Amino acid sequence: MRAAIYARFSTDLQSDRSVEDQVVLCRSHAARLGLSITDVFADRAASGATIHGRPDYQRLIGLALAGQFDAILTEDLDRLSRNLADIARLYETMQFAGVKLLTVADGEISEMHIGLKGTMSALFLKGLAQKVRRGLAGVVRDGRSAGGRAYGYRPVAGKPGELEIVEAEAAIIRRIFDEYLAGASPREIAGRLNDEAVPPPRGRFWAAVTINGNRHRGHGILLNPLYAGRLVWNRVRMVKDPATGRRISRVNDAAEHQERAVPHLAVVAAETFDAVKARRDGRALNGPRERARPKHLLSGLLRCGACGGGMSVKDRDHGRIRIRCTTATESGSCANRRAYYLDSVEQAVVAGLRERMADREAIALYVRIYNEERQRLAASTIANRAQIEKRLAAAEREHERVYRAYVKGLIEEDALERELPPLKAERDRLRAELSAAEEPPRVVTLHPATVSRYLASVERLEATMAEGEEHGGAAKAALRELIRTVTIHPAGAGDAPEIDVLGELTALIGGTHFPTKASGGRLVAGEGLEPPTRGL
Repeated sequence: MRAAIYARFSTDLQSDRSVEDQVVLCRSHAARLGLSITDVFADRAASGATIHGRPDYQRLIGLALAGQFDAILTEDLDRLSRNLADIARLYETMQFAGVKLLTVADGEISEMHIGLKGTMSALFLKGLAQKVRRGLAGVVRDGRSAGGRAYGYRPVAGKPGELEIVEAEAAIIRRIFDEYLAGASPREIAGRLNDEAVPPPRGRFWAAVTINGNRHRGHGILLNPLYAGRLVWNRVRMVKDPATGRRISRVNDAAEHQERAVPHLAVVAAETFDAVKARRDGRALNGPRERARPKHLLSGLLRCGACGGGMSVKDRDHGRIRIRCTTATESGSCANRRAYYLDSVEQAVVAGLRERMADREAIALYVRIYNEERQRLAASTIANRAQIEKRLAAAEREHERVYRAYVKGLIEEDALERELPPLKAERDRLRAELSAAEEPPRVVTLHPATVSRYLASVERLEATMAEGEEHGGAAKAALRELIRTVTIHPAGAGDAPEIDVLGELTALIGGTHFPTKASGGRLVAGEGLEPPTRGL
């Protein structure tokens, strides 16, 4: 009987010799049983809690289904998996493939082993996790770190869990707290640190999120209570996604947090930390109310032509708002640092839209050309779907023919097991391909009355832009429905930048969304309104 050996050990903390020892043990057992070892598979430092991330395990299953060997031999069942669902699925798959599961500990595996030992392995993992958490909780009660790297600290050599302050980084932390309390925003602070080439905690640049953090998870310089001498543990927990095997963090309730005073690790005064928290809480309370409606005509629509990032308010120059690339402001990683007057950009966009929407015949022509192209694509899509449906019908017939032949006794079981799986795989593949195939595109219709309404809004807005939001609110809201993005391309000092307006024709053609694409400043039905405008 041909057999393959599988070995595994769990973590980098275990010896790599564990795999070699398992293989030697299995070879000795195979010799006693008279098995012929055809291959050896081994996953090193791979958890048994999931089958994901174990390439040799996946290769083992694939070759077993291909009939390359008759048995899988391993030291114990938990080497294959400690997950009850995974081990049960493996057993069912190998039963179908006619491959036996053999272990040195229990011999040939049966349903009884799957139920008993699979449950025991799952309980072992659960118990191990509880013991690890219990141990970490004890570490925190002792005032030591339970893991993780915090900016401003480093581990003490030879003393697990103990931290010491890195004074150079602590000075940066104190500076961040002081500047924030003085009124600087996280963006401004990050920009200054990048200008001075101060090394960030991670990556190449400081960013606002590094300083501001996440309120729910307690991340970020301004939110870390360790800087005020309080060690907080168990703010998040890790759960494993059964579909991918990846660990995902989930926020725990505040009642589950564990806290310990560590005054020797404080780098800022408790009063300073509380004052920063109070300022952040005040901004959080006011933030959503301020963001309920756009402050400006193009709020949230502006994009930097150099990096694709957003653009935001930089400052005011003689009462006029200036905007700049947000990426350049926050991290300095974009070279487009020029500021642009917001009112000039707004006026150029409105004028460009009015000019193009006034040409009703051009808009109708573009819609007609667009519909002709969509009809051509529809014919191609229908033909493609018909071809897939034809192949699927043939695959289903062949699958049904083989199965009925077996039911009638015309073919043996081994022939069924050889012929049916590839037919089923081909049938399922074609079903998935048909499901993913594009539907024929719809033909759109231009609504002249709608065009008139939006054109009137644009003309009214152009006349009232200088009068404030309250005089042009409705017109501004209507205009924003036509715009997806406004991209400002960088230009040299004194030169006028080029502006691309990527627009939505959704409102003009009956409410169906169609993808948009910038294209040389022309109005393209179903693709965009893009007037490049010079002279700001």
